[in-house]
Amino acid sequence: MNYISTRGATAVSLDDALVKGIADDGGLYVPVELPSFSVDDFAAASSLTDIAAVLLQPFFSASTLAGDLVQILAETFSFPMPTTALPCESGNVSLLELFHGPTAAFKDVGARFLAACLCRLEGDETAPLTILVATSGDTGSAVAAAFDEQPGMRVVVLFPDGRVSARQLQQLTCWSNNVLSLSVLGSFDDCQALAKAALADTALCERYKFSSANSINIGRLLPQCTYYADASLRHFRQTANKPGFVIPAGNLGNALACIMAREMGLPIGPIILATNANRTIADYFDTLEWLPRSSVQTLASAMDVGDPSNMERLRGMLGDAEVLRDRLGISCVNDEQIRAAMLADYAEFGFATCPHTATATHTWRQLDAETKQAHDWILVATAHPAKFDTIVEPLIGVTVPVPDELAAMLSRPFRSVSIEPGLAALATAMDAHFS
Repeated sequence: MNYISTRGATAVSLDDALVKGIADDGGLYVPVELPSFSVDDFAAASSLTDIAAVLLQPFFSASTLAGDLVQILAETFSFPMPTTALPCESGNVSLLELFHGPTAAFKDVGARFLAACLCRLEGDETAPLTILVATSGDTGSAVAAAFDEQPGMRVVVLFPDGRVSARQLQQLTCWSNNVLSLSVLGSFDDCQALAKAALADTALCERYKFSSANSINIGRLLPQCTYYADASLRHFRQTANKPGFVIPAGNLGNALACIMAREMGLPIGPIILATNANRTIADYFDTLEWLPRSSVQTLASAMDVGDPSNMERLRGMLGDAEVLRDRLGISCVNDEQIRAAMLADYAEFGFATCPHTATATHTWRQLDAETKQAHDWILVATAHPAKFDTIVEPLIGVTVPVPDELAAMLSRPFRSVSIEPGLAALATAMDAHFS
């Protein structure tokens, strides 16, 4: 299978799309066409890795990594992603727990998959590959963890100064010398724009062999499709019902993965995007005009995105707002509603949720009774609440246990460098660190 840019028709291999990250014309790589599956195609696949191997085989058909796919998946999915039934009298609802990886967020899946691929393709210590990643909180730490001390690999993490939680900050900045953590004096959108500008800058690219680990890289999206395939197939096999998904949405990578899985024929019902107070997507559905704007800071900081990159892919795959709003639901959840949802989750379900997951639980609670009963629902839990202890614990009045791997990271020394959101400042910081 080949891949083309959302802005042009030049086709490249999967290997090239993974290494380049972003197309030469500034567009994002998408498959020339999505493969089509039936439930029966997965009849012999019982585990997540088995399902992933079936789903991803067509995407790797012409890749030099095809023979390594099973091992790549084993390295990616070394932690559980259970679907837990929730006690509820108003419908069949479950929680898809994506926070059991090394950095306690769903971003571990895409980051580990991408590392497993790129280390096989580009692990050259004489000409290291530089992974450039903009993060609103969780992506950067997952990428840093996946590539930490990997031979022939460097990582530059761009995160918005003062807009991540204390524990997120620790996770972003506690790595070895092959990881440079940069606190950008601006918003996530400034970080994302800086990463895109660097990838398009010829002079900087001559000094550093760049690739991207944001969800602009197709290597982030492909493995995320697999846990939606797994969750939906397990549910369908047990109930014969296609579950609906409510997904916290910021840069749209996680939601797009679910949409892609449904487009490929997996048994997935309605998909609802749960956003925070950043209303760019919701306003697009309402007005039919795509009007990116500066992000606003919220409790769900990893979703503070005013110009979601993956909208370009989504529009290219499905169509513009007239089509999208008929295919997807949308909900905007403000900070007050996030707090109320976290309180309700603890009271009703008996465990804490993070602010991002709370956008999904709030959205589900607001569905009308007919919609709740018409479908079984899976709510996507994207991060462990212990990452947001200063928000969650005062609200629910209890201490949230810290997962062992997260505790180990929090005990490490950390360091970062502050920069202005400009290419000159980025280049100076990189030259100083990697020279």
